[in-house]
Amino acid sequence: MPKVRFIDQNLEVEVPIGTSLLDAARQIDAPEGSACGGVCACSTCHVYVAEGAALLSGAEEDEEDILDKAFDVQMTSRLGCQAKLLKDGLVTLRISKESLDAFYNEHPDVPRP
Repeated sequence: MPKVRFIDQNLEVEVPIGTSLLDAARQIDAPEGSACGGVCACSTCHVYVAEGAALLSGAEEDEEDILDKAFDVQMTSRLGCQAKLLKDGLVTLRISKESLDAFYNEHPDVPRP
């Protein structure tokens, strides 16, 4: 089964093939934002894939359009709601500042580290 590691939070989860990075984050309470609920209507689940990008589904036009509106987009940027694990292996990623801010705004009861 694929594994997803959230580098800065020191969290790792094993998930079935077909799982999105956002759903992986939700399984282990990683602080990844999702203001639109994960339907590719915002950029609050913006992450940077450090390793394992080849294990993920490719970015489609809708995702690229939303990323055009995101902050600090890099070559490794993906929307967690759209990037799905297609193969076994390890994907490591960092949650963007935009996504972290969105998560803590969405969850005011969760203390910010």
